[in-house]
Amino acid sequence: MKLYEIAHARTGDKGDISNISVIAYRPEDWPLIEREVTAERVAAHVGHVDACEVTRYALPQLQALNFVLRGNLRGGVTRSLALDGHGKCIGSVVLEMEITGQPRGEERR
Repeated sequence: MKLYEIAHARTGDKGDISNISVIAYRPEDWPLIEREVTAERVAAHVGHVDACEVTRYALPQLQALNFVLRGNLRGGVTRSLALDGHGKCIGSVVLEMEITGQPRGEERR
């Protein structure tokens, strides 16, 4: 399944840093998101394995992960020649990530 089926994203960027938060729609899907959505997978999925540093912060009380991508904007939003390099676009790309496993309560959908 795609991550967007069980989570949504909030994003922002400042200077050369993007923030991507991935938030579970339902608390029962949180363990799957926490296990599957790693900093390494996010970096590989957005295609910036070597171009930027990705740090993951878990916020279990909110059933959310926050990813800080340093160096992602190649100099900053106003200086970058990269197309669609802003946080909102990157958040959408992250939500397209394939997740393995079954969310709990799948039979209810």
